[in-house]
Amino acid sequence: MDRKARPGVVRRVFSAVWRAIDRFRQLSLNLLFLAVVAFLVAGWLAARPTPLPAEAALLIAPNGQLVEQRSVRNPLSVLQGGDGIHQVLLRDVVDAIRAAAGDARIKALVIETDSLAGAGLSKLQEIAAAVADFRKAGKKVYVHGKNFNQVQYHLAAQADEVFVSPDGYVFLSGFARYPTYFKGLFDQAGVKMQIFRVGTYKSFVEPYTRSDMSPEDREATRDYLDAAWRTYQADIAAARPKAAAGLARYVSEAPALLAEAGGDTARMALKAGLVDGLKTADEWRDFLKERVGASDDARGYKHVDMATYISRVRDETPQASDHIGIVVAQGAIVDGEQPSGVVGGDTVAGLIRQAREDKSIKAVVLRVDSPGGSATASEVIRRELELTRKAGKPVIVSMGSVAASGGYWISMAADEVWAGPATLTGSIGIFAMVPDLSGPMGKLGLAVDGVGTSALASGLDPRRPLDPQVASVLQQSIEFGYKRFIELVGKNRRMDVAAVDQVAQGRVWLGSQAKEKGLVDKLGGLDEAVKAAATRAGLKDYDVSYVEKPLSPRDQLLAKLLDNGEDTEGAKTRLSPVEATLARIRNELAGLALWNDPGATYLHCLCEAP
Repeated sequence: MDRKARPGVVRRVFSAVWRAIDRFRQLSLNLLFLAVVAFLVAGWLAARPTPLPAEAALLIAPNGQLVEQRSVRNPLSVLQGGDGIHQVLLRDVVDAIRAAAGDARIKALVIETDSLAGAGLSKLQEIAAAVADFRKAGKKVYVHGKNFNQVQYHLAAQADEVFVSPDGYVFLSGFARYPTYFKGLFDQAGVKMQIFRVGTYKSFVEPYTRSDMSPEDREATRDYLDAAWRTYQADIAAARPKAAAGLARYVSEAPALLAEAGGDTARMALKAGLVDGLKTADEWRDFLKERVGASDDARGYKHVDMATYISRVRDETPQASDHIGIVVAQGAIVDGEQPSGVVGGDTVAGLIRQAREDKSIKAVVLRVDSPGGSATASEVIRRELELTRKAGKPVIVSMGSVAASGGYWISMAADEVWAGPATLTGSIGIFAMVPDLSGPMGKLGLAVDGVGTSALASGLDPRRPLDPQVASVLQQSIEFGYKRFIELVGKNRRMDVAAVDQVAQGRVWLGSQAKEKGLVDKLGGLDEAVKAAATRAGLKDYDVSYVEKPLSPRDQLLAKLLDNGEDTEGAKTRLSPVEATLARIRNELAGLALWNDPGATYLHCLCEAP
């Protein structure tokens, strides 16, 4: 019987090597396959939401400034000490509290205010309304702070029980407005500001042309600040009746009351009924463990933070087919395309157009939080809203902390205008301001000379004094602009133009005053405005969607690197007094760089929300 010849040594070696390689290949592929499966399973498990603890507290601890829309911060500015305050979306806070009111998983609301850096009174009132609804649902609200400033205390006062640290304080001071005046600086530099305006109370130009507050601005400012302070006190008295009687004295006689408390500021607040007790951080934790229940590790209390909760709630909420679209206009109004935090005329107009053309959006709410700016950009936005109404979609304006001058102009294309009682609005006036830099250029040995085919050819060249003919054109344009403004208001508000002029002239009003004078339709927050939009659109089942410009990849990266969120550990939430002062002056001067109106005409209010 023949036997096959045995393979040679070389062949056997190569065969063995090949089999080893093949087995290694198979093993590697199997391991890779298993790794992919494990990765997918791990991803699936990670994507599954961790169940919220039953009967837990919702923790609201805002870290930064309450805003309508986050802006991506400039990294260079942050390094220089400016623009470094974190931002917290007002809508997240309000939505979380309102959702928790009807959520069986949430039994209490815990608020810690230490990192709240700032908020307008109107924003605080919207949160207060949500907290009131939470309490009406039969759930308790507890607040603690190391200290409470005026903004923080308005939020704290809405609770069932308020505690401050034994070495803390409640600092209430009333409202003030002290602008920086640059005329002396400009005089030293040789800069001249050439002003054209209409409106007795139109004070925006005054910091560049005066060294003090004008009598008209002083009158108007005192009027709205006094009204705002009365509103603040009424809010506190309504939330904490035990503090009502002594609230005014707490501010006006602070030195005497502090002396009665032996210099103990926390005891002074307790005696005034502003807080219910004094608790250290560990005592506060023990208190919450007793009221809410201990966490699984027994080191803290059972709770869920706001960011986790609102994200979960929004994921759980079924989506309706019809939407109310919200477009946010926050910041100075500037011509062209602009990033979030600045109201770009073309940008916001494009978002309104997008909402109008979206068939799922049945009504549009414009949320305005702006002191105004470019007249040209303001009209671009207003016109787009007007076209939206003509297309058959209801348009509602909801005013935030400030909706004045240009912010009021863009509101004049709405079916309804809603304002908060403490919103600053009005400032119906217009101005142009053209710098003359020939003085400082001369000091530097620089000269400008040449020829033109007419006196108007040099235009608004800041290197040369303004030609009288150009000045005449500007003044006539401003007067026409004011006439058009009051006519626009008269038409939209169904008021006689003469009656509009009486409440215009650049004067600022609180929302409650504006309602009395016919400048707004109703008082209420964003939630009420959305409901009004739904009513006009005939909707009962709908979702609210924000129509916003998507962040570019660069801005998304910056947002992550600089972390605009409210949950960052150790985040900077408050500037020191010196930092705040320097940042304020820098921002006031930097604001001039935003002035890019093609006709150099502006609808801008020099007003800050109380």
